[in-house]
Amino acid sequence: MSAPADVLRVDGLTKHFPVQRGLLRRTVATVRAVDGLSFAIAPRETLCLVGESGCGKSTVSKLILRLIEPTAGRIVIGGTDVTELDEGAMRVHRRHVQMVFQDPYASLNPRLRAGDIVTEPLENYEAMSASERKDRAAALLTRVGLRADAMRRFPFEFSGGQRQRLGIARALALNPSLIVADEPVSALDVSVQAQVFNLLMDLQEEFGLAYLFVSHDLGVVEHIGHRIAVMYLGRIVELAPRDALFADPRHPYSEALIAAAPLPDPRAARDRRTLEGEVPSPMNPPSGCHFHTRCPNAVARCRSEDPALREIAPGRHVACHLR
Repeated sequence: MSAPADVLRVDGLTKHFPVQRGLLRRTVATVRAVDGLSFAIAPRETLCLVGESGCGKSTVSKLILRLIEPTAGRIVIGGTDVTELDEGAMRVHRRHVQMVFQDPYASLNPRLRAGDIVTEPLENYEAMSASERKDRAAALLTRVGLRADAMRRFPFEFSGGQRQRLGIARALALNPSLIVADEPVSALDVSVQAQVFNLLMDLQEEFGLAYLFVSHDLGVVEHIGHRIAVMYLGRIVELAPRDALFADPRHPYSEALIAAAPLPDPRAARDRRTLEGEVPSPMNPPSGCHFHTRCPNAVARCRSEDPALREIAPGRHVACHLR
């Protein structure tokens, strides 16, 4: 039996933002926010995209949803290259990919009750009666851990964790195959984060969902991810299964990120690798390997030659000349 097709495949995804100045709005520079990303997500898989703030993680999530248009590259969702779809066709295809946003309050319409927030996608895409939509909303709210009578409440009447559950219920309304979760627990208390993690994993198993999980917190991705893609300055520098990455990171940047993550036991000894220098500007990235200005192992080749993301072991990809 052949393996199921990837839910999402991204090839050479690129996004450059022009910097314009003056009365004539002339382009004087370009911000290379995303610079040639390629990866895939299989059914029931969670791919975590991690890296420092400003590395381009959130831009990738917006590109996949086509909230912003890519400069180049392909975004294939369910076998369809969505970069080739016009506005009308993209609207139809949007039901297959939904998003859970970082801020569980700002992402919800404060004027709508919870039941209306969940049924709004159904009104746009499904031919259902009002009673059918109400029943569907009640079932979804119950499934994410809210009471059915929560349908009558407004977003401000919920706690942060409850609002995020409401956002998850809305994302599930159209039975998508892919959910993009952009820092979905960063605004929540640690105890609530664990509850939301467990909910997401249960929903993945129940509905066969694929997740693109964007985060800067390695403790989070170690808990929920199947594979980890480490980004630096708009590029993926390492892509590996979760356990392999945390047991033996192969890129110097991945090593530094894992070494900097806090440990549960404050008495535990650790090998800290402090990165020197600042993150370069995406308007003027370094030549060769973008990380060479902060890498303790850089050699002359790193300063002049851009390393390709290559497979060094089954399922493990690294963009480093020294691996």
